[in-house]
Amino acid sequence: MQKRIVILGAGESGTGAALLASNKGYEVFVSDQSPIKDKYKQELLAHHIDFEEGQHSEAKIINASLIIKSPGIPDKAEIIKKCKYAGIEIIDELEFGFRFIKGKVIAITGTNGKTTTTLLTYHLLKEAGVKVALAGNVGFSLARQIAEQDHDWYVIEISSFQLDGTTTFKPAVGVLLNITPDHLDRYEYQLQNYVNSKFRIVRHMSDTDTFIYYADDAILKQEIKSRPFAARVLPISLSDQSTQVHYDGAKMSFGFSEAFKIAQSETTLKGPHNLINTMAAVAAAQLAGLSEEAIRKGLRTFKNAPHRLESVATINGVEFVNDSKATNVDSVVYGLGSYTGPLIWIAGGVDKGNDYSLIEKDVKQKVRTLICLGKENDKLKKAFGNIVSTIKETQSVKELVRIALAEAKKGDVVLLSPACASFDLFKNYEDRGDQFRSAVLELKMEVEGQSK
Repeated sequence: MQKRIVILGAGESGTGAALLASNKGYEVFVSDQSPIKDKYKQELLAHHIDFEEGQHSEAKIINASLIIKSPGIPDKAEIIKKCKYAGIEIIDELEFGFRFIKGKVIAITGTNGKTTTTLLTYHLLKEAGVKVALAGNVGFSLARQIAEQDHDWYVIEISSFQLDGTTTFKPAVGVLLNITPDHLDRYEYQLQNYVNSKFRIVRHMSDTDTFIYYADDAILKQEIKSRPFAARVLPISLSDQSTQVHYDGAKMSFGFSEAFKIAQSETTLKGPHNLINTMAAVAAAQLAGLSEEAIRKGLRTFKNAPHRLESVATINGVEFVNDSKATNVDSVVYGLGSYTGPLIWIAGGVDKGNDYSLIEKDVKQKVRTLICLGKENDKLKKAFGNIVSTIKETQSVKELVRIALAEAKKGDVVLLSPACASFDLFKNYEDRGDQFRSAVLELKMEVEGQSK
């Protein structure tokens, strides 16, 4: 009897899983409670994959041999409860893809920095001529990549939600950058549940695999002591020069070779958080067999994803930086730490229970003006009213950039690093960053036009 696979969710991961399952000869049914995007619907139709949208038909789902669910669907969803009651195995698309993989995996997770680290690791391998695929939370789904062709290496950004749906997933190189409270609504508001989820990355790793982690992270330091696992460990540190990969205050040092040292100025990334990301990516690239020469070359040509300390433009000597991805205070710590000041700081949106005391010192030292971009700014104003000399508010991005330029002096940086979610005024953080970028470039053209 042909195995029946039901896929819940028809986004990138669900459609990728459907294509791989169909490719392997399974009977496939895709169900999405929301409307399916046209590009994914056309793919399903082209491959003659049965699907439904706008509902979950229980009768068509409960008869599955295997359920592959979108990481966005929580375990408490009614359809998931019914599938579990029926005894059906439920996994994530990454787990499904891994069951058919032929190459090796570098898997990267952490609360912050995982996208930059994943993109940099992929870039280093790709520029060195390695047959490598980018997958997971960034790029295409792993299942899609495997369905289309084999690669020697897969660099995967993996979230806690995706890790929750793994049962055999085993990277050759696992990277855990940091853990700070996030997504706690999915973890019964228990930080330890979230920590346990992140550490699923090492669960099946063997003594031939390597686990790279940031040794200065307080939670990771404690967890490493108390958790038994088989993988070799490779700690990275900004402070402990006894670790194999560390920062000595001037250069990043890799391995025990005195020769292999890299200054951050030799890379395209700035800020102390990107020292961590770079050390993790370079260490992973070394484990994949890259030479020092290839790594140095790749570091010089890397371009980060948008909305992550993205330098948009300089107007009248004032640099405008888009860090819209900084949707929590921990991310803003990195943003503020990347500049010596003075700053015009743009923050605000939907507060996620932020503890602003974490950035009080940096704000006091560096921020000249705080501009609140959001519908509800009372918490921000209360936190920084006695710290920042000037606080302004707006709900218009076009007005925002003009206020920022008027407040700034030559040499200042205007930093959009919101510390909040974007859903009060925008579709998502990308929309917020895109609107900011467009407004800055429009203002630049206007100012340059006036000066001619």
